[in-house]
Amino acid sequence: MLRWMRLKNLALVDRADLEFGPEFNVITGETGAGKSVIMGGVGLLLGGRADKSAIRIGTDRCEVSGEFSLDGVSASRVEAILAEAEIEPDPSGNLLVRRVITASSSRNFVNESPVTLQILHRIGEVLVDIHGASGSHQLLKNRNQLEMLDRFGDLDAPLSRVREVWKELSDLRREKKAFAESMPSAEETARFRRDAAEIEKGAPVSGEDTELESKHALAAHSRSIIETALSCANALSECEDSLADRAGQIRRMLGDLEKFDPDHAEQFISEMEEISARIMALSGDLAGHASDVEIDEGEFMAMEERLRVLQTLKRRYGPSLDDVLSHLAFLHSRIEAYDNSEAIRADFDKKEHELLLALKQACGALSAARKKAGASLAKEIASELKKLGFRRSAFDVAFTDAEPGPDGADHVEFLFTANPGVPLMPLREVASSGELSRVMLAVKTVLAEADSIPILIFDEIDANIGGETASRVGREIAALAKRKQILCISHLPQVACNAAVHFMVSKESVADVTTTSVRKLSPASRIDEIARMLGGGEIAKKHAASMLG
Repeated sequence: MLRWMRLKNLALVDRADLEFGPEFNVITGETGAGKSVIMGGVGLLLGGRADKSAIRIGTDRCEVSGEFSLDGVSASRVEAILAEAEIEPDPSGNLLVRRVITASSSRNFVNESPVTLQILHRIGEVLVDIHGASGSHQLLKNRNQLEMLDRFGDLDAPLSRVREVWKELSDLRREKKAFAESMPSAEETARFRRDAAEIEKGAPVSGEDTELESKHALAAHSRSIIETALSCANALSECEDSLADRAGQIRRMLGDLEKFDPDHAEQFISEMEEISARIMALSGDLAGHASDVEIDEGEFMAMEERLRVLQTLKRRYGPSLDDVLSHLAFLHSRIEAYDNSEAIRADFDKKEHELLLALKQACGALSAARKKAGASLAKEIASELKKLGFRRSAFDVAFTDAEPGPDGADHVEFLFTANPGVPLMPLREVASSGELSRVMLAVKTVLAEADSIPILIFDEIDANIGGETASRVGREIAALAKRKQILCISHLPQVACNAAVHFMVSKESVADVTTTSVRKLSPASRIDEIARMLGGGEIAKKHAASMLG
């Protein structure tokens, strides 16, 4: 339920605090007093868009806040929305919503965490259902009538099955269409075959080009490698005044040092002998490497030719060799698609036929369930309509076949007649605004148990009715309020007197400043307001007291 709502600087409202009751809350006041501002505040809490015109003149911002208490299905649904938005739920089960609107921005908060308007709107869809005199016309739309029937019959399971099969069929048809659109022509396929043949003839292997380029670089410089290795070996040990000869001279000089400094000379001689040995070993390794490098002109030319082939493939289908191989796989898939197109089309047709049969069966099961639910819905709504003054009215739910789709294969029409002897006609063709409001109230009453939304708002749905009918409407709203919290704007005393909590909206102008205020009425002041609604005077006051009991 909506426990309270606070408005600050909204339109003509300076400040208003409303503490609602859990059942039937009514809001009354003179025409033009600003009752719609209250509904505007609720709309803002539910994610409605606002602009700077909502800000009270003379101020720079307005604020709307309210607190909901949650339980049951609505609590779990709101918690799921909060979890998705990474907002911690209140441990006490309350939901605090606040909006701050300035001339340039709107800030929105849930439990003091900033949120988007989309989050507020989703929360609002879970918690509140708003109906007005004009909103009753939603009842005239066939799609809405179908949704009401499905809610009443608790037909989520058969409807989900229809939508599941429809999605599979839609996905298959998209895949089939994409296949047809991507199917290559005979000319394209011939080109694909030529390209594939060229790549297959080249027979590239992943990484082959990198390895071959390394070998080619080595072969291309083989002469230089041999000459350089032999020159180094010669300088180390073969030529006159080679490094080995100089090392020998140094060794002999260290022999002379041994006479005068034997302790250190032994160490130096050992290190010099090690250096001499390493020089000779390096010289031998270089000479050996020079003899290992072979110059095979034929092999070198073959490497160059292979590199040319690979470079051509990479230039045409690359840039890398892996890209060439990927392109070959693509060519094979296109060629295979063309070669097997008839079989693939046949497979698509077979699957589509199977899904169409499954859809027909699912729609049939849903239609049967809907017709059974439709008979019960019509009976219960007809019973409610009699309570609302349509003593000899009739109501029915008519079905006609429709093209199978995600909502089944049914076209639903609510039929109504207010008078005996007048045939049932589609609701949109026969109901006046006053009649439509009562039909809508009857529908909401019947759907109350099936509908998990805990809060209903009626914005002057009692327009264009009066007398005993208005009294019946008031009693039915009060009965409905035993199962749902109801906020109702009304201009009828017969409706208002049935409320558990009564608010009055009034407008006052002082020094060219107009202000709308809202106050909760005491039992005594409530008698005065009902009397005003009755026309005023002492007789009206006595009548008001008797109506309030």
